Amino acid sequence: MLVLESDDWPQVRRLRLSTTPDGPRMHLQQGRVQRHKGAVGPFFERVAKELEGATVRSVQQVRSDRLVLVGFDTDSGRRGLLAELVGRHANLLLVDGSERVLDLLVPPKPPKAKGSEPARTPRLALGEVYEPPPGRPPAEPGPPLVESFDAPAEPARDPSFAPLSFLVEAAVGGAALEDERNRAAKHLRDRLTRRLQGAEGALRGLESRERAAEQSERVRQDGELLKAALGQLERGRESIELDDWFGDPGAKRTIVLDPRRSPHQNVERLFDRYHKLVRSAESLVEERARNEERRANVLEILAALEAGGDPAELETRAVAAGLVDALDRERGKRVQKVAPRTCYRRFESAAGTEILVGRSARDNDELTLKVARGNDLWLHTADTPGSHVVLRVERGREPADEDVLDAAHLAVHFSPLKNAARADVHVAFRKQIHKRKGAPAGLVNLSGGRTRSVRMEPERLKRLLGGDAHRGGAGAGRGR
Repeated sequence: MLVLESDDWPQVRRLRLSTTPDGPRMHLQQGRVQRHKGAVGPFFERVAKELEGATVRSVQQVRSDRLVLVGFDTDSGRRGLLAELVGRHANLLLVDGSERVLDLLVPPKPPKAKGSEPARTPRLALGEVYEPPPGRPPAEPGPPLVESFDAPAEPARDPSFAPLSFLVEAAVGGAALEDERNRAAKHLRDRLTRRLQGAEGALRGLESRERAAEQSERVRQDGELLKAALGQLERGRESIELDDWFGDPGAKRTIVLDPRRSPHQNVERLFDRYHKLVRSAESLVEERARNEERRANVLEILAALEAGGDPAELETRAVAAGLVDALDRERGKRVQKVAPRTCYRRFESAAGTEILVGRSARDNDELTLKVARGNDLWLHTADTPGSHVVLRVERGREPADEDVLDAAHLAVHFSPLKNAARADVHVAFRKQIHKRKGAPAGLVNLSGGRTRSVRMEPERLKRLLGGDAHRGGAGAGRGR
């Protein structure tokens, strides 16, 4: 939007140059315009720096086509703002007095070679003289502009001022604004739906934890029975049947053992599980209340959106409630920022827990040894190379089983076993992972943990890979 001032005019004039794909256009703006919030991106920052306070010397059509050049006199010399209003490929360029390209709103895509033919040089390039897009045959004269559009639903504030321009603003601009509103509503709806799925997934996981916590006393009793029967135990047994002191008279109890563990380790395993279930139960009420509140808030905003509420206002409400990230943070592409490379890809479990996946062998080392915390869970496919996977675990909390299963799916996917129906995955706390001095990149040693057999669920993997949570591109990392 160019704001033009003159001593000869009673008020400022606003010239809109819009490159929106659904309605590229140029017209004098009469209606109100919502001020942009947040960063504007490097192109518009440079345009403001170069043209603010400049004098407009010309506005002209280029080559009788959908190209408009607005010429300026600035302290740095002549400048031009060139609008290519050519449908879905519309663009804005800043040029100097020799029409050399100083900056572009939409940079050209890297050229691709076709067969034996060399790649073509991009039409637009920084520092090069501007080259217009290929021309098109002259169109047959159409009806007058005043007959091409329906009469505006609302009259202009100043009917005598640029009536044809107001027709374009009302017809094309109105349709473009409606399309933008619909896109904003869809984008917000999609993000809220993912949050709703996350909250509902977390509640389902809490139900599983509640059922498990109800069995905590039985687990403790099994530990007591096994402790009293240590003399009957030996390594390698898979189960043992004992008299159940805690059941009905004469009742028997079969306890499943880990044949790889010693008798004492099997006893410790049961008591460890008992204490884990007790700790888990302590946080269940708080976690359930938090996720139920999140679900209710999401449903409320979704209902308002379906009822025709303003997407911008509902976006503000959702951000303030912590239901979605602000657009400048969530969609860096909108403000033309390139995120710095990290050593990991980022995903989220259904409950919203962060899962990090190493990109390469060296990245695996950095992720495991520098990024991961001691209480985080570390996962890796058993006996095959692949990416290191880190499941974030809050201090004092136990990792939810559904979160572990999500992370295990990613460990299998980012490995040579990605197409397997079932795979074994090592699961350990980060503090149980060590690296031997001089060991190859990505190769670590485990001092504990367990191996989990994972049956791959395509829908679970699709959810993990397909959401907003996935950051940093695709492709399996190479690790050990």
